[in-house]
Amino acid sequence: MVQYREVFSEQNKSKLASSIDFLSLHRSQTSSYLLSMEDQEMQLKVKRVTDKFTESMYVLANEPSVALYRLQEHVRRSLPELVQHKTDMQSWEEQSQGAIYTVEYACSAVKSMTNSSLYFKSIEGLLRQTISMKDHISATQGRSFSEATPPPCPHDPSLPPSSTS
Repeated sequence: MVQYREVFSEQNKSKLASSIDFLSLHRSQTSSYLLSMEDQEMQLKVKRVTDKFTESMYVLANEPSVALYRLQEHVRRSLPELVQHKTDMQSWEEQSQGAIYTVEYACSAVKSMTNSSLYFKSIEGLLRQTISMKDHISATQGRSFSEATPPPCPHDPSLPPSSTS
């Protein structure tokens, strides 16, 4: 019987240990279940906060890119027209520069012509002087023709060229 008691007590001990293990496991599961419920609520709240934060960061990160995309779109649409205007303006500038050069050249020619009026007046005076000298020489020669006819000058253009040279 002593052996029976020892076996019984050994069985009791093992049952008791297994019961204690069961209770401690059940208590830890119950407490972890309660903790897990609190954790689940906390995780849900954390998830909401992180989702809102992520959404805010996404909006902040993408908002400038949307604006830049719109700007890029606008540039793509208007750039060919601007390039055409630029080439037109460059050709008009070249034509204008050519016209300006022509006008400046014409103005300098007119100014030089007005400055040359002094030379023309001088030439006119010399021509008048030459005409009066020719008249004077003709008058002098007319008197001498009546007295004696001098031989003609070889360089006189009014006379026909002589065949005896």
